[in-house]
Amino acid sequence: MSSHSLVAFRKLSRRRPFAARVVRSKRCASSYSVYEYPLAKEPPEIKRTKAKDVEKTPRSWPARRLSEDRFDDAQALSPQQIEEIRSEQRKKLNTKLSSAYAITNEVPASIPPNFPADQLEVPETVVTTLDNGIRVVSQETYGQVSTIGAVCEVGSRLERPGETGVTNLLEVLAFGATNKYMGPQVNTLLQDWGGQRFVSTGREQSLHCIDLLRPNVENALDLLKEVLLEARFLPEEVEDAKMALGFQAMDMMPELLLSEALQEAAYGGNQQLGQPHFCPTEALAELSADTVHGYWQRQFVQNPKGLAIGGAGIRHDFLVNKADELFGHLKQKDEGRSVVKPSQYRGGEKRVERPTVDGLVRIGVGFEVGGWHSDALVATCVLQTLLGGGSSFSAGGPGKGMYSRLYRRVLNQFGWAESAEAYTAFHSESGIWGISGSTMPENARNMVQVFTHHLAQLAVNHVSDEELDRARNMLKCNVLTQLESRLVLFEDMGRQVLTYGQRENMNVTCKKIDAVTKEDLRQ
Repeated sequence: MSSHSLVAFRKLSRRRPFAARVVRSKRCASSYSVYEYPLAKEPPEIKRTKAKDVEKTPRSWPARRLSEDRFDDAQALSPQQIEEIRSEQRKKLNTKLSSAYAITNEVPASIPPNFPADQLEVPETVVTTLDNGIRVVSQETYGQVSTIGAVCEVGSRLERPGETGVTNLLEVLAFGATNKYMGPQVNTLLQDWGGQRFVSTGREQSLHCIDLLRPNVENALDLLKEVLLEARFLPEEVEDAKMALGFQAMDMMPELLLSEALQEAAYGGNQQLGQPHFCPTEALAELSADTVHGYWQRQFVQNPKGLAIGGAGIRHDFLVNKADELFGHLKQKDEGRSVVKPSQYRGGEKRVERPTVDGLVRIGVGFEVGGWHSDALVATCVLQTLLGGGSSFSAGGPGKGMYSRLYRRVLNQFGWAESAEAYTAFHSESGIWGISGSTMPENARNMVQVFTHHLAQLAVNHVSDEELDRARNMLKCNVLTQLESRLVLFEDMGRQVLTYGQRENMNVTCKKIDAVTKEDLRQ
């Protein structure tokens, strides 16, 4: 502060308080109304009042209420009387948190253990097989929210002629009308329980799950049984779902179209793995409510051995008892049910001519790899992480793969490459691994050459130690980070149990990732 401003500040500080000047000087009245109270027509009058001159108003106190207990508070009670009173209170008092549970010495199964973290058992995945073949799998999370659901062996590869797209249609119809509820009622119940539903279908498996507050898990399991075993598939619901699929087909992302084209090019349209998963518009007319109902009864209701009931954040004994109560009556019927027919890799080319909003073409180059039961499964995942990739406009930062090979050697070197990314698609008996990307049509030939060059280099030259270490660490980080989500944990448990009959411990998985060598990647 300069000397001139300091003098001005001292002069201003000697002025009398503003409120006092308003009372004593009429000249300040206009300034008061303008700067302090713009809407006031005249300055307020300030009066001084002493505390002793204020008239005191007598206070009114509520009448004293005596205790309604049948004994005097001051009376000494014997231990027997105290126990009688406590016993009577246990019978009469219900918790205010939920009217479903009385206050007892036994903690309800829906409430997680209330102990310090160092006193809790390390969560482990537990699997139990019911008498009819249903697998029940769960893992405790000690949280207030749970995820429960079912994973089943229902996929688009099992569709027969005339049923093309029925699995995709079932995804839209899920959690619809049942024998007990209408579709809107199902959504209302989920909202009342603090939950939301998730449905996912694929070529080999389908998933239905509910994520909700833990005290409502029992109700959610009852609802899950309703939507899975008592679904009505009303004709009007089926028609609405077909209309929705038609709109989705018109606006389908080019990346999904590329994925479908790669499957058909790899296995051919006359094999199970080459069949379309997303319902083609020309196949919608063949689907009806009877088609959906027959397919669901044949592939799901009559196949309990292909069903896994799972839960993340729930006691295993409670889930087993409830699953046996709701699904234990299902009987295995193999007559008439579609079975898996192994598909042979063929290779080839598939082109889809369709205009895109951005004017880019999508290109994919891939090769066959082993499926879920292959010894090279982990090495393939490490190789996919090593190649990495993404979009030229994606945000960078730690852990985003900015130092992966496709980022450094494709996106950073060729300005015409809009995206480049490694991809995998695993199935029971086979899989696909390769590189996909996007560019302008005039650069499509260049992109194919760049992709094939990098794929050939992997077979000829070893990767560097730095690349291998980074890929292994990043893969472990991605897997463990994803499993912190209840939904991902539930899905991982259900799919592994259906595929392998058990769930692999994450320590074992990390050791397998660390054991991948340069030679494994080159092979």
